[in-house]
Amino acid sequence: MSDPILPGATLGVLGGGQLGRMFTMVARRMGYRVTVFAPDDDTPAGQIAFREVRAPYEDLDAVRAFAREVAVVTFEFENVPAATAAAAAEMAPVRPAGSLLHTTQQRRREKEALRAAGVPTVRFACAETAAQLETAITEVGTPAILKTIAWGYDGKGQRRVDRAEQAAAAWKELGEPPVVVEAVAAFEREISVVGARGLDGGMAIYEPIANHHADHILDLSVCPADLPPQVRDRAVDITRTLLAAWDVVGVLCVEMFLLGDGELLVNEVAPRPHNSGHLTIDAHTCSQFEQQVRAVCGLPLGSAVAISPAAMANLLGDLWQDGEPDWASACALPGIKLHLYGKAEARPGRKMGHLTALGTCGGAAAQTAAAAREALRRD
Repeated sequence: MSDPILPGATLGVLGGGQLGRMFTMVARRMGYRVTVFAPDDDTPAGQIAFREVRAPYEDLDAVRAFAREVAVVTFEFENVPAATAAAAAEMAPVRPAGSLLHTTQQRRREKEALRAAGVPTVRFACAETAAQLETAITEVGTPAILKTIAWGYDGKGQRRVDRAEQAAAAWKELGEPPVVVEAVAAFEREISVVGARGLDGGMAIYEPIANHHADHILDLSVCPADLPPQVRDRAVDITRTLLAAWDVVGVLCVEMFLLGDGELLVNEVAPRPHNSGHLTIDAHTCSQFEQQVRAVCGLPLGSAVAISPAAMANLLGDLWQDGEPDWASACALPGIKLHLYGKAEARPGRKMGHLTALGTCGGAAAQTAAAAREALRRD
């Protein structure tokens, strides 16, 4: 194992969004400097970084120059082009590896990698032509979801097909791209598990988190999820399996469907901190972002033990439609923590921040988080 990267060094982040912002806040607290590479100015991460480099991800010379000045490179979202990660790796270690980025940023590669790792997924088939689509629908059955193989998140790039004869029209609406056809899982709940793996192979895995979505966007997360012990252990084991099989150095979030019979199916994987894990900032000994810093720097991982049950409520741009939200009313509720991401423009569906509520149990924390978010709305 290589020597650890110690405080005082400069860490590089590809991407300037809120995940990079929260990573940078932790890195600065731990004594590191951070340089952010992003195609925009005044990004959430760049606002508090030591340095912000503005250039397109496709400018590989700029990427190499950026990576030459840092001790290690990580990323804060998986849609960074694989060629960008490869160029950075010429100058500095990239953690997690660019190969993992390449796998998870495309649904077909991700599904096939999950299958190869031996973890359960929904039934799926891939299609690039009309004939292949017809075969995939027959193989998977209906109802099914057509998902573009790349550049999809928060429900984008998806169409539901309830009958086989609807598939061609749904594919046309998507622009007839290569797609993954997935069976609709009759799940009871959606959960996620955030885990970290260090350079030495050590792991820290958080308790499963229960997730509730609205319009395909994460709305509320609660930890710990109320699960039977055997389901909880299975979810953690699946995450441990993927961390090891994919040789992750960093943070991985595994999103799963819980079926009525207790079976778990992996839906998606994110090779970086995840929206559902934001509550770890306030409710756990060591947050997912500190684990990311520790992992990519080769330091021992921290404890994933919870200090308190907690819930996280996303704050979308819709809350600003009647003017500035009522921050004072929300913050007046006990146990509330406010996190805003420094985004200048509030747009419907855009993640502007989140609230975390601490409570005596997950249900109580969820009620407080929901009440605080409602208090933000001005009559």
